[in-house]
Amino acid sequence: MKKNNFLAGFSLIEILVVIGIIGILGALAFTAFGGVRGKARDAKRLNDLNQIGRFLNFGCVMPETGPGEYDLNELLAEYKSKYPQYNNIIPKDISDPKSGTELVSNYKYIIESDNKCVLYANLEDANREVTLTAISAPTPGGGKGVFVSPNKGWNGSDKFFQVSN
Repeated sequence: MKKNNFLAGFSLIEILVVIGIIGILGALAFTAFGGVRGKARDAKRLNDLNQIGRFLNFGCVMPETGPGEYDLNELLAEYKSKYPQYNNIIPKDISDPKSGTELVSNYKYIIESDNKCVLYANLEDANREVTLTAISAPTPGGGKGVFVSPNKGWNGSDKFFQVSN
């Protein structure tokens, strides 16, 4: 009888081939699901602005400093101090999920002297359908939807979502 002098197992080449296949599959999965995070953050932005935008149906909030452009956190802080009875209604985590912080939400609010206002945010999904074709900048009184700006915003896209009275 003859004895085999080698151990059963995988050769180095076989192991390297398997590692290569796993690497290729991982790269394909990463590229396929890479845009999902941006779309999920855009969904949060739309939800946040729609939630706060409901208040615009009752009228715009004029800050003590008058007309201008504000970060939403500035406006909410002033509103909470003026009307503490609404503190439990206003959500605490309203800020851009990618570029916002506790101090700067990166949701912008513009109020004009004629009491027209707009709340807007920069989206990440550059392929999002444009619904406001008549504007290219946040426009008080311009309606609710997505517009294209000639410049990219803080999240790297030229698409913005606005809610306006």
